[in-house]
Amino acid sequence: MDTDLNDEGRRQAGLFFKAYQSVPFDKIYVSALKRTQQSIQPFIDLGIPFEKLSGLDELGWGIHEGKPAEPESKAAFMQIMRDWLDGKLDEKFEGGESPNEVKARQLEALKVIMSHPEEETVLICMHGRALRLLLCILTNKPLTEMETFPHQNLVLYKVIYDGNKYEIVDFNNAEHLKA
Repeated sequence: MDTDLNDEGRRQAGLFFKAYQSVPFDKIYVSALKRTQQSIQPFIDLGIPFEKLSGLDELGWGIHEGKPAEPESKAAFMQIMRDWLDGKLDEKFEGGESPNEVKARQLEALKVIMSHPEEETVLICMHGRALRLLLCILTNKPLTEMETFPHQNLVLYKVIYDGNKYEIVDFNNAEHLKA
C-alpha cells in the first residue's frame, strides 16, 4: 500500500538523518512508494539528487495488502513464509507477487543503479521483505535464505561493491534509533 509515514516513522527518519546527514551521498534511490521518499526527504532537501525505481517497491501481498492481522491471515502468512523457505519461490497470494517476481524487477533496478559508476556512494531506501530479497541477490545467497537478514524500519545495511562482488560491512545497524 502506498501509505504515508506515521508519527513513529517520521521520528525514526529524523534520527536516521541526524546520524547520516554528513555522508556525501552522490545519489539516492527510493521505491515508487511515497513513504520511502518521505523517509529520506531531508537528504533530498540538502540537494542530493534522487530517483524513484519501482523495482525497489515492497513485495505485493495481494489480497492481504493493508488488512489487519487476524488469526486466518496470520496462518496464511506463516504458511507462505514456510513455502518460500522450502524453495517454493513462485508461491504468492492472489493478486500479489512471489519472491521470484520481485527478484526479476529488482535485477532491473540494480542495472539502473549500477549503470552509473560515477555514483560511488548511494543511499537506497526501500522496504523490509524486498530488502531481504535484494540482500540475497547482492550476496549470491538463494532467496530461501532471506530470513538471515533481520530487518526493522529505518535501519542501515552498508554494502560495498569492489567491482566484482558485494559485501555487507554494516549489518542491520539501528544504533541511530537508540538516541
